[in-house]
Amino acid sequence: MNWPWKKQKKAPAEAYDRDALEPVIRSSICTGEKVAGFREKEGGRFREVALIRTPADLEAFKRKYGITEDIPTIY
Repeated sequence: MNWPWKKQKKAPAEAYDRDALEPVIRSSICTGEKVAGFREKEGGRFREVALIRTPADLEAFKRKYGITEDIPTIY
């Protein structure tokens, strides 16, 4: 239970290999569904991490992984 008078500790940003992976948003052309994740720079393989339904979901993804720059969208 979260008590309002107790301070919650901020979770440190999770690490990912910035040399081998780049954050991207994959969007479906048909349904418009968006998924945030990481794409390998060499092979181009995509790994899903989070479903993006609202702008708050995107901000939570960026905060979780310490991403400050804009994330490109792939289709």
